[in-house]
Amino acid sequence: MKKYLEIGKITKLQGLKGEVRVQYYCDEPEMLCEFETLYLGKEHSPVRPKKARYLKADVAVLKIDGVDTPEAAEKLIGKMLYFDREDMELPEDTWFIQDVIGLDVYDADTGRLYGKVDDIYQNGTADVYSIKTPSGAQLMFPAIPEVLLETDIEAGKITIRPLEGLFDPEVIEDDKD
Repeated sequence: MKKYLEIGKITKLQGLKGEVRVQYYCDEPEMLCEFETLYLGKEHSPVRPKKARYLKADVAVLKIDGVDTPEAAEKLIGKMLYFDREDMELPEDTWFIQDVIGLDVYDADTGRLYGKVDDIYQNGTADVYSIKTPSGAQLMFPAIPEVLLETDIEAGKITIRPLEGLFDPEVIEDDKD
């Protein structure tokens, strides 16, 4: 598991005080400031977030300690922001999306491998997991207790019991071989 996880990407300048716009990957922009330290770019240089506010959709305005001019902020454009996974404690039965992507998905009753999780969509009351099958087809299932039975990050697998009619039978047959 990665030590540093993506929390957002700096996309452009905001104003004249060194603030930047961040496309954030967390639940709300204020979460950017819940960390004493964030890490900038591939080199994971430590920075201190001072203030974050919602701008629109998934974009926040972030003030980083020590970045006080547009020229200094401009150097940050395009850089990814990370947090250290050890700085956040998750509730039981909750995982970081980045840890779930790539897990193998198996049928609880037959042991059949459906494929690997390639994306998770967070819209509505339940997340929707996307699976890429060995043949390259896409399957999707809701992360509800009736379907998603077990997630085992250490073993690299998810166990599901698809509801009747959830998966297209032709796609399932094509991947049987």
